[in-house]
Amino acid sequence: MQIQTIIIIYFFYGLAFFSMGLLVAMEGGRSSDERVRKALRPLAGFGLVHAAHEWLEMFAPINTLTGHSATPLLSALQLATLSFSFLSLAAFGGYLLAKDEIAQRVSLLIPLGLEAIWIFGIAIIKGNYPFVDFFDAVHAWTRYSLAIPASILASIGLIAQQRAFRRVGLVRFGQDAMWAAIAFAWYGIFGQLFTNASALPPSNFINEQTFLRTFGFPIQLLRAFLASAASIYVIRFLRAFQVETEQKIAALQEERLKESQQREAMRGELFRRVVAAQESERQRIARDLHDETGQALTAIGMGLRGLEGRLARDPKRAADTLHELQTLAADSLEELQRLITDLRPSHLDDLGLSATLRWYAGRVAERYPLKVKVEITGYEQPIDDAARIATFRIIQEALNNVIKHADAKNVNIDLNFEEHGLYLHVRDDGCGFDLDHIKVVQSSSRPSLGLAGMQERAALLGGTMTIQSRPGQGTLIEIFIPYSNESEKHDEHKPSAGG
Repeated sequence: MQIQTIIIIYFFYGLAFFSMGLLVAMEGGRSSDERVRKALRPLAGFGLVHAAHEWLEMFAPINTLTGHSATPLLSALQLATLSFSFLSLAAFGGYLLAKDEIAQRVSLLIPLGLEAIWIFGIAIIKGNYPFVDFFDAVHAWTRYSLAIPASILASIGLIAQQRAFRRVGLVRFGQDAMWAAIAFAWYGIFGQLFTNASALPPSNFINEQTFLRTFGFPIQLLRAFLASAASIYVIRFLRAFQVETEQKIAALQEERLKESQQREAMRGELFRRVVAAQESERQRIARDLHDETGQALTAIGMGLRGLEGRLARDPKRAADTLHELQTLAADSLEELQRLITDLRPSHLDDLGLSATLRWYAGRVAERYPLKVKVEITGYEQPIDDAARIATFRIIQEALNNVIKHADAKNVNIDLNFEEHGLYLHVRDDGCGFDLDHIKVVQSSSRPSLGLAGMQERAALLGGTMTIQSRPGQGTLIEIFIPYSNESEKHDEHKPSAGG
């Protein structure tokens, strides 16, 4: 009856470690910590191989029941699985204690060192013990030299992992790791100390029979209980990886919510700035109409009223006045046409962006002491009206900034039509400016509407704008604007520094 009980104990003993090894192999890869992922691989190997060893151990009492004796092949296979399993357990503990990649590589020396000591001991045993006692002595030596150190090392590694769990707030799983460490420590110290009886000290007087006489139950039952406890707590702290994944998902969702809120806030701010820019533009137009066209029309009206009385009295002077009024009317009409063109050049609709850009650059060069060079590459795509207008406004504002602030002699404008969008580079040789100072100004209550307007126009179309400038070294503005339905791809096509 006792032999049948031992067989059942071996079965459930192996089943406990097999379940642990299988679950570790399935769930161990979910950890975000590479060190833990690497450590769990040899732990899975320990569980599966050690389960195979315990099931092989069942053949000893089965052979006793059937009257057969163990074969050397079965004994060698039992020793091989026992040694390999505990070498894997030592690798598990070593990986958990390694803090970086170099330490992980060094930790591989631990199982190699234990294996060297084990093989050296086997060589000594072979020369001092007869063949009859050889396998029993090697079995005891394997538990002394491999099982006990590996179990203690695994226990220390689990204690280190418990501290790692506590640092990230997973206290409950840290407790599971601590209980697993205690179970492995007891399994190594007490479960492996009482080995099979052999001529190798101290197994000749501290062995399984000693434990049975002292405590009244077989050592295999204690090992099975500790194996079950270690497996349960290892499986429990594996759930920490699921919790960690759930926390990452929750953090990602929260981050996306924040990004959505930021986008909404940015959209509102962009709308506010666009409205402010529109109002500023309306004020400029009203001022220009008042200062130029309005005053000219007033002068024309006053001149016409005075002309009525002079026609009869002084025809010659009236003719001169009429000529002056004609000139003033022509100048006013030209100024009005300039304002209309600035508002919406008809060239954009008639000739396209490239031709309009060259025409506008020529007008700027005529009106100001500034040499504007335009270079256009690529085949002009049929971009939509919003992108065409926005691109022209950006170029217009960039040239206005150069005229007002840069004190430049030359401006190079490069417009490149590519597959997913158009790139715009505006480079001048002016005085440049301090980007940090501009950022401070833009973050204040009185932002720079020129640069801000350019950035907002590009952003509203899903584009990007970057500025490179240093005092005394000119300014480079790089802009990417995607074509219609391509805005989601613009991050892949940002302009590089220097164009």
